[in-house]
Amino acid sequence: MDSNKLTPIATKPSAWALSPLAVFLCMYLVTSIIVGDFYKVPITVAFMAASAYAIAVTKGLSLNDRLIQYSGGAANKNVMLMIWIFIMAGAFAESAKSMGAIDATVNLAMQLLPGNLLLAGVFLASCFISLSIGTSVGTIVALVPVAAGIAAKADVSVTFMTAVVVGGAFFGDNLSFISDTTIAATRTQGCVMRDKFRANFLIAIPAAAGVLVYYVIYGSHIDAAQPAGTVEWVKVIPYVIVLGTAIAGMNVMLVLALGLLSTGVIGMACGSFDVFGWFGSMGEGIIGMGELIVVTLMAGGMLEMIRFNGGIDYILCRLTQRIKSKRGAELSIAALVSLANVCTANNTIAIITVGPLANDIAEQYKVDKRKSASILDTFSCVVQGIIPYGAQMLIAASLTQLSPLSIICYLYYPMALGAAVLLSILFRYPKRYS
Repeated sequence: MDSNKLTPIATKPSAWALSPLAVFLCMYLVTSIIVGDFYKVPITVAFMAASAYAIAVTKGLSLNDRLIQYSGGAANKNVMLMIWIFIMAGAFAESAKSMGAIDATVNLAMQLLPGNLLLAGVFLASCFISLSIGTSVGTIVALVPVAAGIAAKADVSVTFMTAVVVGGAFFGDNLSFISDTTIAATRTQGCVMRDKFRANFLIAIPAAAGVLVYYVIYGSHIDAAQPAGTVEWVKVIPYVIVLGTAIAGMNVMLVLALGLLSTGVIGMACGSFDVFGWFGSMGEGIIGMGELIVVTLMAGGMLEMIRFNGGIDYILCRLTQRIKSKRGAELSIAALVSLANVCTANNTIAIITVGPLANDIAEQYKVDKRKSASILDTFSCVVQGIIPYGAQMLIAASLTQLSPLSIICYLYYPMALGAAVLLSILFRYPKRYS
């Protein structure tokens, strides 16, 4: 193998490099829509076919070198970190379920919230937690199992309730001061976080308020089909620990480790299981994440082949050719980060990839850096929230045994946020930053 061939930089932009993504979307998304069933085509099969195609069409490398390049993308440090989070999340979710933490937390939520405010309450909780901890994945891991339990008892669609949590999770991912997307956007644009927050706040809050009002109105007819059971307060502790340590700013792996340890201690103390039962629950949870881990690895490899063959460079070149105004510059920044996100399935990586170019565009066309940072962050979160192979969608689907496509249909907040930021560009709002 000639390691010099495995260059991390594509030598020539190519539209053809994007074709593996088209293969995946046609096989998974288009086929599911045509047959009217989102569960007909397993996402693993769609990624396997697209990955094989991506390897086959790569030129200039031997088959062995192509496989190594693909494997390098699958073994990317960001991909591997996400997989470790999935493993810990699976172990925690199943262990918490076995010892009764989810049922106890569901009963508590249903006692505190009247039926007609369940949707709004879950959305607000998701917004607050994600804003506090700065990560949509952590919020989804913590809240989706509880929300699914609430949905079952309140006779609400589990798919709809899962989407409520995922939507709220992107609120904080977009606005939080400690979110990696916020940090990446402000650093690449050279502006202060609080200034970017102010610009973003004026765009995101109207979208969130509109969705919240909808949830209040839509949920006004909900009346819990089953009365809330007795709250076993000690079994709520694992979720209190997870949420409390996350809000305190601890690393997500440490948060999940503490939560997992607490489920074991409390579960054995309450007689829910013995030590081997705890081990068995953790094992089941990890195995349950198997499909998600395989998908993540194949997505990382396929997207690396797209980058290696010049797909992302092609997008960057094509979208920066015809900018003629400040409005056009802002729309180009939005399109750049959106398409980069589609090709990387990671909003932080997408911002880092196009951030320097977006900064150059902002300087050349006098775009306020606070606005360009806001556009980068917001559009990356919007796209991340509506692609079926993003980490957030995959883990939410895995925790509830749903199809990612079925959840996307109900993601009202990312859609509303996308519409709000697009209108802010077209109508030059907020004026102070436009």
